[in-house]
Amino acid sequence: MYSIVSTASVCGIESVLVQVEADVCDGMPVFEMVGELSNEVKEAKERIRVAIRNTGIRLSPKRITINLYPAELRKSGTGFDLPIALAVLAAYGHISSKSLEDIVFAGEISLNGDIHPIDGVLPMTIAAKEAGKKCICIPKANDKEAGMVGNIQILPAENLQQLIQILQNRNNCKVPVNYHNNIEETESKKEENRYDFQQIRGQKVLKRVCEIAAAGRHNLLMLGPPGGGKTAAARAIPGILPELSGEEALELAKIYSVSGMFGKREENFRKRPFCHPHHTISVAGMAGGGKVPKPGEISLAHNGVLFLDEMTEFQKAALEVLRQPLEEGRIHLVRNQGTYSYPADIMLVAAMNPCNCGYYPNRNKCTCTPAMIRRHLQKISRPLLDRIDLCVEVQKPGILELTGKGKEESSREISMRIKEVQRLQDMRYEKSNIRYNSRIPGEQIENFCPMEKEAQAMLAEAFESLELSVRGYYKVIRVARTIADLEGKEKISSSHIAESLMYRNIDGKGWTGSDV
Repeated sequence: MYSIVSTASVCGIESVLVQVEADVCDGMPVFEMVGELSNEVKEAKERIRVAIRNTGIRLSPKRITINLYPAELRKSGTGFDLPIALAVLAAYGHISSKSLEDIVFAGEISLNGDIHPIDGVLPMTIAAKEAGKKCICIPKANDKEAGMVGNIQILPAENLQQLIQILQNRNNCKVPVNYHNNIEETESKKEENRYDFQQIRGQKVLKRVCEIAAAGRHNLLMLGPPGGGKTAAARAIPGILPELSGEEALELAKIYSVSGMFGKREENFRKRPFCHPHHTISVAGMAGGGKVPKPGEISLAHNGVLFLDEMTEFQKAALEVLRQPLEEGRIHLVRNQGTYSYPADIMLVAAMNPCNCGYYPNRNKCTCTPAMIRRHLQKISRPLLDRIDLCVEVQKPGILELTGKGKEESSREISMRIKEVQRLQDMRYEKSNIRYNSRIPGEQIENFCPMEKEAQAMLAEAFESLELSVRGYYKVIRVARTIADLEGKEKISSSHIAESLMYRNIDGKGWTGSDV
């Protein structure tokens, strides 16, 4: 007999529907599987054979052939266990093929028949809904994840025996419906941010730069001695960023779903991620990869903040992989199995010491030689530096700032101004694919960044004197656009350009070590 069951395969963060065909006929007993399968899929036949026996069903010796198509798509993961098992049972006649119609199945089966959770259920559910399927059957542990997608029934399964009974009596059994908490209606669980700008005493310039960076989603580098507040400021930035839109939250949830980390987003779908990898991270950990490719830290920080503390301590190769996503907002991985593309539209926030000991240019404390300082600064390549919009030198606050009784501005107050800037950006870019000032294409700079004549003259002079690259030139304008938005000004003035240039000291001679 012949049967067919629908399932889904994850490719990147998207999912493609796959059909599992089963044919059972007389002949030499054998269990064959074809269709561009990875090792873990090929091993499914052993798990399935034992699991079916342990549910109390004895399969007569037959020739079993399983085909998964489309054949050119490589299938990996253990989520094919359940659909293959059901296809075999339907081909043997233990389940009606009609009961499997309009349902997408996915799940891993253990030897005793229990159905274990799998990764990527959210994109699978979305793919099933878009394909017009009425129901998706997934492991019980994944039901909340699947329930985030509205207008599709969810059939949570705990074990194979229970699922067989449901399918055998499908006409008389009410299929559970999905939860009414789809992602468009979900609000983040309110929680107090442990890090608040109110806790940082003084450091007005640092706070100002953080506000500008957050308002326009600009990349930021903080340079200064240890103990100046760089890490505290970076950790406070998520608290002033607006919540994710529904579309952004859904895309991010899909990334965490295929990574097997959906639980981290379950209660905070609208909260922007903050990823803080250790400097020992590998290239694959940063960019993504592995035997079965998964998103890396860059993609896990999508639509949020990627914070690199002690940036010069990271492997050079791990830093260089940032260049493509900082420019394109995506990262592309080429592997033997195929090409994988993951969203990686991040706001990079980095902190570093000016030298190995951390105290340059204070020669009373700094013990580094000029050659050591040059080597330290040159650990960050010029192409990567060129992709950073803002750079601020952070000094230790004085005793008067630390002990002063003046009230510091809270993150809540700063976030109100940033929300207003976000509203201006939404209005300005309503008819385009742009969302933030930092993403304005070079060819549209003139349309969205009108400048006064004095500002144009100042920028032209700075371009020559600072020897700005073309990328650096446009970044100065984009930052000036954000500064103007914070003041509610339509046109960019010379003061906005001047402040933007003040934060471009990465173009100074100090980064080459020539003034050491």
